[in-house]
Amino acid sequence: MAHDTRSLRQDFALMATPWTDDSIVPGNRWDLLDGVEPRELPMVSVIVAHYRQPVELARTLIALARQDYERDRLQIIVTDDGSPELPEVPDDVVLVSQVDAGFRLAAARNLGAAHEAGDVLVFLDADTVPEPGFVRALTRLPALAPDCVTVGRRRHADLDGLPVDVGIEAAVHGRVLPEPAWLVRAYAESKNLLEADDRSYRFVIGAVLACSRHLFDEVGGFDESFTEYGGEDWEWAYRAWTRGAMLAHEPTAVAWHHGPDAGVRSAGRRAGKNAETMRLADLIPVPGSRPRGLRPRKADIVVCDRIEGHSDAARFVSIDACVAGVPGAEQLVHGAETSPRFDRVRLEIEVLSPLRVMGDGLAQAVLRVSTAGLGSLVLTDALGVPLLRIRSRRADARSTRWGRFDLFPTEELVAPWLQPLDDDVDLEAYLGGW
Repeated sequence: MAHDTRSLRQDFALMATPWTDDSIVPGNRWDLLDGVEPRELPMVSVIVAHYRQPVELARTLIALARQDYERDRLQIIVTDDGSPELPEVPDDVVLVSQVDAGFRLAAARNLGAAHEAGDVLVFLDADTVPEPGFVRALTRLPALAPDCVTVGRRRHADLDGLPVDVGIEAAVHGRVLPEPAWLVRAYAESKNLLEADDRSYRFVIGAVLACSRHLFDEVGGFDESFTEYGGEDWEWAYRAWTRGAMLAHEPTAVAWHHGPDAGVRSAGRRAGKNAETMRLADLIPVPGSRPRGLRPRKADIVVCDRIEGHSDAARFVSIDACVAGVPGAEQLVHGAETSPRFDRVRLEIEVLSPLRVMGDGLAQAVLRVSTAGLGSLVLTDALGVPLLRIRSRRADARSTRWGRFDLFPTEELVAPWLQPLDDDVDLEAYLGGW
């Protein structure tokens, strides 16, 4: 069904209030909240990760003190990753630290988030200096819709030699460095992530990130097994997406990183990037990110036996054929649901009746659920009898969270490439190729 976007926006503008069901929006449609402001500003905790950058940290803290956000609604937490000497911070800034056990940015961010955190969390790096409107712009959507994860615009400038108390907008004059072209292009092509998909986690930058405390607690913190530069933000963003989060890029939430992008400044960056990619391939099983042949640690698509009252042979053929028909699929046996292997499943294929799978129809149906952002797709025979259902775990998570089942579209299609199977199946012939 087509929707009139203007009328929907007007409806949300009238009803949206922080932390209520009124501001729950369908799919990834955060644009329905364009122009809407929270009726009451939430408590925001800005978590600034730091390691041996006292000058950069001082500049960032001064910039945070100049935010156009009400100071009594803003908590600043500096979380130090084991610097030899703890940084000095103003009296109204909280300082927490962990012992030096190598690069532990993920653990440092979790430490800050666990300390008296507010309703909305903002993650910022010590060498990334926010413009005055950064906090207000970045937190607007999470304040309205706690499902929303927003990423700001990280720009780059050479700030060497400048006094730390110079306003950042004046400081960057004549010192601007190039932004990563791939990231600029990704935001433009996705309309600032409005058209996000299963691989848009790659455009979420942990140094300029905001989400609700509600979502952060539900998704879980950053994976503390990341002990090298990069990747912990992408892994967290993918987990959040599979648990029903929306993704949005807020280009007016600008923070300036001291120095060029990592891809420019690091000699021998390829080896480090390859190591990061290999680690993520094991944890993010979506096509395009997972290995092409090797089995990743996490399952992506599972096939579940929901057949009742039929022979074991018919059930065997049905499940086996579905697994064979979808690259990357595997069977989820009863009792294994809580295994860590299945903690970020993207799609669930429920086999409702004995069937045969012909050609690549099932793989195409799975692709449709992903690309069309469906909550579920029911496939039937010519008489309309359901044979199989494909469900989005992302949609399930959002529906469960809010008790709403109208947030993602559903479809029902006749699938001539699924053929009902009787119990008198010749299993030996099937295994031999019929």
